[in-house]
Amino acid sequence: MAWLAPRRRPLSSRSVSELVDGIRAGDRAALARAITLVESTRPDHRQQARELVSKCVRIPRPRALRIGLTGTPGVGKSTFIEALGMLLLERGHRVAVLAVDPSSARSGGSILGDKTRMQDLSVADAAYVRPSPSRGSLGGVARNTLDSIILAEACGYDVCLVETVGVGQSETMVADMVDMFVLLMQPGSGDELQGVKRGIMELADLVVVNKADGPMELAASLTRSEILNALHLMIPRRASWCPKVVRASAATGHNLDRVWSTVLHYFDVLARSGEWDALRAAQRQKWMWREVSHLLLAKLDRDAKTRAFAKSLEADVLDGAIPPGVAAEQIVSGFLKSMTS
Repeated sequence: MAWLAPRRRPLSSRSVSELVDGIRAGDRAALARAITLVESTRPDHRQQARELVSKCVRIPRPRALRIGLTGTPGVGKSTFIEALGMLLLERGHRVAVLAVDPSSARSGGSILGDKTRMQDLSVADAAYVRPSPSRGSLGGVARNTLDSIILAEACGYDVCLVETVGVGQSETMVADMVDMFVLLMQPGSGDELQGVKRGIMELADLVVVNKADGPMELAASLTRSEILNALHLMIPRRASWCPKVVRASAATGHNLDRVWSTVLHYFDVLARSGEWDALRAAQRQKWMWREVSHLLLAKLDRDAKTRAFAKSLEADVLDGAIPPGVAAEQIVSGFLKSMTS
């Protein structure tokens, strides 16, 4: 059976070296513990997680395919991922699914229902399904998802699918951690097409019109034409690739093989052009600076004097006495002075 990752704290008795050895051996239990470790917010766990990821990134493996999938609610993302995942397992791949669930901005609670929605994939030997709460992070993508991808790849999973929460401008974050961005849409979604942010369409390397079966087949063809027309008005984000639109049905399996052949063609084109190497380098650079921003903000928030000073400025901002930008500059300046004094 596939390992459905347990939601528990890392065991202190298991050292980082033992986790690395387990991941190198393809042990899914070790992978589950490792991802739990990188998701922890405890300072001691964060230090261990950094050491773990630094060692795992050096484990020699063939480059895995990182694919992000997004779409409007009801488009059938989880059903599509399960159907595609089962097809890949039949073809000898090992598939990791990082399904990021929505979290409540107030309580931090999440649905975590992807295990039950992917019933066939979650009992397959060569699959690993990991639902992770977004904890309100931008784009619905858990802050540590990139580390989880690195760990899954080190464990021998050659295809990593990242399911994101809905469609919005913030979903652009997922495009910075995957190699290919897939947008799922429904037949007859002309009005829906108008509602999809232009920025999301511009990020799509592949658009799949799902549920293209039975009475919806004609509507799916019309929707495909509409999407193609919209894409022709946009500048492709890859120098060597123009986005494709494929009709498919996750429920019946119709055209899923064509979807996968398009994915493979995309990676072949990027590899031959050299764009894949450049893309991975750009990903590492972007996430380095995002982590710098996160660490600085966390450090600022932990400084008692800065918090007190910021609290005093909040009243003036609420009253309109000080513009938010001016208050922010004062907070940062005060924090930097406290660091040097």
